[in-house]
Amino acid sequence: MPAILDEVHYLHELTGMQFALCGSSARKIRRGHANMLGGRAIRYELLGFPLSERPSDFLLIDLLNRGFLPRFALSSSASRLQRSYVANYLKEEIAAEGLVRNLPSFSEFLNIAALCDGEPLNFTNIARDVGLSADSIKNYFDILGDTMLGRFVSSYRRRPKRRISKASKFYFADVGVVNTLAKRGLIQVGTPAFGRAFESWVLHELSCYNAYRERFADIHYWRLSSGIEVDFVVNHIDLAIEVKGANKINSNHLKGLQNIILDHPETKRRIIVCTEPKARVTDDGIEILPHHDFLSLLWKGNLF
Repeated sequence: MPAILDEVHYLHELTGMQFALCGSSARKIRRGHANMLGGRAIRYELLGFPLSERPSDFLLIDLLNRGFLPRFALSSSASRLQRSYVANYLKEEIAAEGLVRNLPSFSEFLNIAALCDGEPLNFTNIARDVGLSADSIKNYFDILGDTMLGRFVSSYRRRPKRRISKASKFYFADVGVVNTLAKRGLIQVGTPAFGRAFESWVLHELSCYNAYRERFADIHYWRLSSGIEVDFVVNHIDLAIEVKGANKINSNHLKGLQNIILDHPETKRRIIVCTEPKARVTDDGIEILPHHDFLSLLWKGNLF
């Protein structure tokens, strides 16, 4: 009911009354030319469970299979609920709101978008696979962002010394949804699917911390045209984070963080988040942190 915002505005101005309003489709509100309460509203974002809101004995592999949404995370039949969510909400409810007119194409887009989760976007290539225009594909990704089903992570472009990637990445908001759309099956430790889900989870924790503690402005990634990259650059260049779902970090895993310091010597801290059992520091100052140590530093506000 977008028109209700006019009444909220009126009552707030007349009586000082305050409201808590919740919703999940900014696009629908904008399309209806609703009153956006400019200068009067504070926007809060409520995300899926961070690890700190889960039982202390919760296993990481369960988290990466079930996802972050409370109903999935706490259910004994998470995969069935995830399939229902994809079929009944992602594909039908979004279409019912009038955001998508071609439901079969949108369904195909969702499946391919899940396979591209966390990768630099090439709208032209995806459009070719789906059979739509690149503009339509970009619009579909914008719909996912506007309905809070995912987020863009743009490339870090300040003062590049070498050629860098300029394409944005897109991450779905819930790794369980990605698993369902991409038909990953049961994720196992040490597989490529585990590594991709692990990276998505670290972004989720960073996003939760940013939303709830408001400590940094944005999250980017950094990637050279050669393919060498750093997964996340936080607070401009204060913190560079590489995520590896590995229990033994080797020299190949360090390349991104070793290269970013050449282009951005002002980088204050470089961290690899992994599943090694103990924290350590390399000779050139890269911190290798088990995921539980990383989370402890993050939520205590000690990362930067």
